[in-house]
Amino acid sequence: MYFILKVIALLPLRLLQLLACWVAMILYRYDSSLKHITCINIGLVYPDLSSQQQQLLIKNSLTSQCRTYAEFLKCWGMPSEYSLSLLKNIDGAHYLAEALANKKGVIVVIPHFGCWELLNAWLNLSSAPVIMYKPGKNKGINRYMLEARQKSNATLVSIDDRGVRAIFRHLKQGGLTVILPDHLPKPSGGIYSEFFGQNILSSTLVSRLASKTQCNVIGLSCIRNDDISSFDVHCLRLSDDILSTDLQHSVNSLNRDMQDMINVAPEQYIWSYKRFRNIPGQSSIYHR
Repeated sequence: MYFILKVIALLPLRLLQLLACWVAMILYRYDSSLKHITCINIGLVYPDLSSQQQQLLIKNSLTSQCRTYAEFLKCWGMPSEYSLSLLKNIDGAHYLAEALANKKGVIVVIPHFGCWELLNAWLNLSSAPVIMYKPGKNKGINRYMLEARQKSNATLVSIDDRGVRAIFRHLKQGGLTVILPDHLPKPSGGIYSEFFGQNILSSTLVSRLASKTQCNVIGLSCIRNDDISSFDVHCLRLSDDILSTDLQHSVNSLNRDMQDMINVAPEQYIWSYKRFRNIPGQSSIYHR
């Protein structure tokens, strides 16, 4: 699998994106698992859209998700310079520069939105991030991803207490870490908070680290442009409420900020993830 992925990365990005569109068409036409989950999630978070508008968003979302995975395969197999060449505009770069300059440490919050893997190359231009990494089940894919994420200044740490301690030390030394907090955590690592109108179990990692270190919290996204061959980076300073020692208040604020980031281009969010499991008072909404 490792060598197959290496060969795929040599194909032109346009061709990979075209193949991704064909896959998305098949997923949309048939009752695929990705379509099933995407339909449920979009129905939950955008209930005010008409049925026609929801179907258009579902179709565009599946296309975007397939393109995203194809883009990952390409950028993982190419030098960092290639990823940087795809970035057309950088909006709000001064927020990151200011955060790095004050030496209080930086947490970069990146939802599963747009082509977030391209951001590694840009962040490594000005920092040496410490990032949590969970090994994949397939050894070949895991090796491919690991090589891609270690080819720059990043240090990868395990997703456990030891990894959290490493990130904490790095933040206290004025360093930078990247966290994707919009996953469904284990009950021990989350509290319930509203996200797109749903009361869901939400990660507390960003909030706990931010309150203990009083570091900078920056939001970052990489949004595909209409030409589909270039991307814009959007960097913004998130609310100071995330630094609050009131964990509930902090997590609520973080979820609102992520929601605002995603609403810039909702079709580019990964809606095929079962994010709304374990909603209090509801049975499994994803059951067929």
